[in-house]
Amino acid sequence: MKGLFFAAIAFLIISCKPSIKTSPNIPVQIAGAMKNVMWNGELDGIIQLDTITNQDGLYGLGPLAFLKGEILLLDGKAYVSKILENGNPNVEIQHKAKAPFFVYGNVTKWEERELPENVIDLQSLERYITELCNERTSPFIIKIEAKVAAATYHIQNLADGSVVTNPQEAHAGQQSFELNNEEVVIIGFYSKNHKGIFTHHDTNMHLHIITKDKTQMGHLDELLLEDGRLFISLAIN
Repeated sequence: MKGLFFAAIAFLIISCKPSIKTSPNIPVQIAGAMKNVMWNGELDGIIQLDTITNQDGLYGLGPLAFLKGEILLLDGKAYVSKILENGNPNVEIQHKAKAPFFVYGNVTKWEERELPENVIDLQSLERYITELCNERTSPFIIKIEAKVAAATYHIQNLADGSVVTNPQEAHAGQQSFELNNEEVVIIGFYSKNHKGIFTHHDTNMHLHIITKDKTQMGHLDELLLEDGRLFISLAIN
């Protein structure tokens, strides 16, 4: 009987994975707001990436000024994607790029986990992260290193002189691209309290995707995962 009791206790200890709790940190930094771009037409760059003093472990994302492309800060390197005249995507490193809104932070420590088999798309990914981090109240950064069976991303490409007063006008010129059987890195910022600031109204995540060879990058819209590992920021400077 005693043996059965201790066996049951051992099973509970092994099977109950702890959630990732809030750790002492300074919240991620936010410049501007998505809603000001979408509804008020504030398209000018209000932050230049090379003015962020601490570049160590720096991650961030947002659109390019005047909605001319997408920006991803990946461990201190500033990747900018634009659409060329021939309609093809192009990625370059541009540390002087500016954004009309931007979210960023310096990660000093990650919590790493293998993604479960039932996490296959954006909806199941968000559910998993929400359950895993249900006790965290501040925004945090996620990184996913994965093989994707398929993914769709977009790049903003607003025409010169455009006036924006609503999301439909903001997305004019936006072009989508597909990835198939690619090794990728996905960087995202998660918050339950920043809809209209750095996440859209229907999600708690804002994600950008970049291929392993750094030739394609943009805002992630659709995802079909084969496998991957999830990294969640534990300490942010």
